[in-house]
Amino acid sequence: MLRPASVCAALTAVLLGTGPAAWAAAPAPGGEDGQWALHAVNAAAAWKVSKGAGVTVALLGGGQPDTGVPELSGRVERGPDMTGTTFDDETMRPGDDVTALASVIAGNGRGGGISGVAPQARVLSLPVTAAGPGQGGSAGPEGPARETQDSPLARGIRYAIGRGAKVICLPVPAYGVDRVERDAISSALARGVVLVAAVGDAGRSPYARQNGTSYWAFPAGYPGVVGVAAVDRRGAKTAGSSDNLSVLVAAPGDRVPVALAGGRHGTVSGTGVASAIVAGTIALIKAKYPDLPPELVSRALTSTSRPHPSSGYDDKVGFGVVDAAAALRKAGELTGYGPASAVRDDAHFGKGPVSQGPARPGPDPVRLWIYGIAVLLGIGGFCAAAVALIRR
Repeated sequence: MLRPASVCAALTAVLLGTGPAAWAAAPAPGGEDGQWALHAVNAAAAWKVSKGAGVTVALLGGGQPDTGVPELSGRVERGPDMTGTTFDDETMRPGDDVTALASVIAGNGRGGGISGVAPQARVLSLPVTAAGPGQGGSAGPEGPARETQDSPLARGIRYAIGRGAKVICLPVPAYGVDRVERDAISSALARGVVLVAAVGDAGRSPYARQNGTSYWAFPAGYPGVVGVAAVDRRGAKTAGSSDNLSVLVAAPGDRVPVALAGGRHGTVSGTGVASAIVAGTIALIKAKYPDLPPELVSRALTSTSRPHPSSGYDDKVGFGVVDAAAALRKAGELTGYGPASAVRDDAHFGKGPVSQGPARPGPDPVRLWIYGIAVLLGIGGFCAAAVALIRR
């Protein structure tokens, strides 16, 4: 008998044009081939400056990771389940999807295993949905807008803020906006937390094939969120990656080597794993420059992504594939952007004397005398006329 959560995930997979095939537990390639995603984002060069030490990345996905895999030992904190669902023992088993994403963010490569983009960062795992990355929420793209009193995603964001997370990774997209989720995101941005979200895997959906673009998915579509598309080894958008104006940057998302539950290894595809790679990149920046605000972190990513599309930007890969080392250098430059300094009152251009400003407006003595005499003459004439009338 199918559980409601399974039915929901299956329906959503049909809507999004994706399915469980994006998460394949195949043997991970070894050697250089097993590090291709790290090479694509220039992670090794970035590690000379930062490895993400001291930064917590909140991973808001489905289920909990396997904290027993060597790459994640001592690096993952399991947070409370935000869905409010009572799980049985089978559902509580560590999931491959969230384990894979955690390894991409903060795997330490122990024993020749998977290295994450930020190998010294920590991961706070918060279940906010029963679906896996790439399967999204259950609402249809043309359904009514969601207006809830609260939501698992909003609760997860608030919890992550309270636990000191500097980066929040949102790999599970859904259709439709929700005011309470938008407010939670605004609160996180105001506190300097950077949010990264997958743009979705609807590139092969019937709508995308017919219209040449994909439905917007959220949270990637909210202002201030770094929307991430997926690319293959050639740097081209994968067939399944959604394309629309919510795409800010791109990252590897085609058969990326990961760690799976139970100590296994495999490869996964989709914008979910691409968003995890970008979250790890931002963890490197936040570790080195903890006070850099989210808007400047986004600028560091977009101005150094490579290669830029011929037009500078397109809705398939955004500004290009992230370059962790270049983004770190740019972030260092952007730290000099502070509040404007006060300007002296006597400051001016050129070497000549300061010109006198116009005189402040005030009373004109000559005009005051004229007005006074006119008033007196008027009063005198009025009085004389009154006296003449009385005598008559």
